[in-house]
Amino acid sequence: MSDPKNDQPPPNEARKSGSESSLSQPDAESDIASPEPFTELENLYAENAALKDKLLRSLAEMENLRRRTEREVADAKTYGISKFAREMLAFADNLRRAIESVPAQARENKSVGVLLEGMDVMERDFQARLSRFGVTKMEPMGQRFDPNQHEALFEIPDESQPSGAVAQVIEPGYLIGERVLRPAKVGVTRGGPKAS
Repeated sequence: MSDPKNDQPPPNEARKSGSESSLSQPDAESDIASPEPFTELENLYAENAALKDKLLRSLAEMENLRRRTEREVADAKTYGISKFAREMLAFADNLRRAIESVPAQARENKSVGVLLEGMDVMERDFQARLSRFGVTKMEPMGQRFDPNQHEALFEIPDESQPSGAVAQVIEPGYLIGERVLRPAKVGVTRGGPKAS
């Protein structure tokens, strides 16, 4: 007689000889460890779209930076001399005042006339040099008062003229490019119909 205990295989061997556990099969482990191929593909598409969006945003930012830099360089070329030009306007004003200060009787003297003519030439030359750098003199006389370009010092009561028109220029104004370098100091009419 055999011992019933000896007929049964040991517990570890029973697992090996019979049906193996589903966890020990390679297919069962791959289902748990690796994601489904379609999910992985969708994740790759999403990552690709995110990277493409990031690239397009970076390219747009670089283009904006390039345009901004070009604009800043152009502004620096045009308006970089503003401070110097503003200082030179005092010279132009003083030259004009010197010419206008000569009395009419003294102008009849030939040597004074020649001197004034030379000063006029010098003033025109100076204005031409300023204009080469984009500095132009404003001519506001008779125009409608514009607070962006003119500084009103006083009002002139005159019902024959439209109200708000520039009637007198005390100090000329200048533009540099499209910006006001110095506003014109003017006297403005009051009392007539509104200027259009």
